[in-house]
Amino acid sequence: MAPKTDLYHVIHKVPSGDTPYVRAKHLQLVDKDPEGAMELFKMAIESGDRVDSALKDMAVVMKQQDRAEEGIEAINTFRCRCSKQAQESLDNVLIDLYKKCGRIEEQIELLKQKLRMIYLGEAFNGKPTKTARSHGKKFQVSIKQETSRILGNLGWAYMQRMNYMAAEIVYRKAQLIDPDPNKSCNLGFCLLKQGKFQEARSVLRAITNSRSADCKSISRAEELLREIETEAPGLEDTEELIFQGFESFDNWILNSNELRPRRLPIFEEIMPCRDQVAW
Repeated sequence: MAPKTDLYHVIHKVPSGDTPYVRAKHLQLVDKDPEGAMELFKMAIESGDRVDSALKDMAVVMKQQDRAEEGIEAINTFRCRCSKQAQESLDNVLIDLYKKCGRIEEQIELLKQKLRMIYLGEAFNGKPTKTARSHGKKFQVSIKQETSRILGNLGWAYMQRMNYMAAEIVYRKAQLIDPDPNKSCNLGFCLLKQGKFQEARSVLRAITNSRSADCKSISRAEELLREIETEAPGLEDTEELIFQGFESFDNWILNSNELRPRRLPIFEEIMPCRDQVAW
């Protein structure tokens, strides 16, 4: 049977010891004192005590306390003290902070930077998967899943700028890599906003007809379909698949004469030259 002290740390999910970082986690998770925790996280960073975790945790607490701008400043100031392995994780926190502050341009640039790393094989520190944590549980994330997740965030950022053409192409690529109903809804919304009612309806009906789509996605798809009926009543029905005939994203985005002039520039900044690096 584990000693009581060990059980205490397991129950409260705090590390053992008496260092600034350990005391900060205790204030954060047990005493619910975010201000005190932030002070001790900073002390831990300055003293070299678990700097990677201390900086990330401090930035997360700052976001929770509506001090996201301070969190951005903290990461930009102290990330040079962190290990190479911690940089991707810090970027993920930074993206959330940019989103919280409405700093869309910085969010977009950082998301593009993360995509570049994937294309060049530098993501996950060169490994095919990484271990992630959510609600206290660990799970494996593949490069494919991470790429789709980042593209989904990039599409959402473009939507906030009302750049629906850019968002459309991003969501199309995300769906080819790792489709999910939520991204399909966003793709349908972008198509609707551009007046592409036939394509939008095909995307949205695929969601409502799906047995695996969640209730929230189906409800949103139905709402968008009603909006299409209002905007374009009597639209001719079609069962044509939007991606029919496209075996891969390369064939679609790089070889399509119709799409290339209008949409390729969105990815020219994040895709390596085709002659140098294969997708």
